[in-house]
Amino acid sequence: PFEKKLKHSLMLQIAANLIEEEKKEAEQEKNKFMAEIPSLDLSGDQAALMQMLKKLAQTIDKIDEERYDAEAKVKKTEKEIEDLKMKVIEVQGIKKPALKKVRMSADAMLAALLGTKHKASMDFRANLKEVKKEVKEEEEVGDWRKNVDEQAGMDGRKKKFETA
Repeated sequence: PFEKKLKHSLMLQIAANLIEEEKKEAEQEKNKFMAEIPSLDLSGDQAALMQMLKKLAQTIDKIDEERYDAEAKVKKTEKEIEDLKMKVIEVQGIKKPALKKVRMSADAMLAALLGTKHKASMDFRANLKEVKKEVKEEEEVGDWRKNVDEQAGMDGRKKKFETA
């Protein structure tokens, strides 16, 4: 444990030194670049100053165009890289992990999927409306001969059965 902490502290110290050196180098590069830039000569008439401003504006426009072109190239190459990555994945094929059987009730599964925010229940019968059933009065099926005798007075239906 002590050696591990010692190694860790040494690594942090080395990294801190490297960062300091990088900062110093960046500062030196900045100072060197600024020294190369000629100082502006603002003495002169207004026409000369206007001419100088126009040149500066043209230079800025040109640099902006170059920056835009560089950004477009970078975006294009990033898109190509992304497409190539997708092709590599397609070529390799996506390996599906073996699924394990999980014994879980429907309510527990819904709770796991929806979280505790939603109270959902798989008891579908509890959510149904109650409908009152109308009981149909069914005619009693009895002896058909009694029916014929009862209907004897009606237009002579008994005679129809007897003749048949």
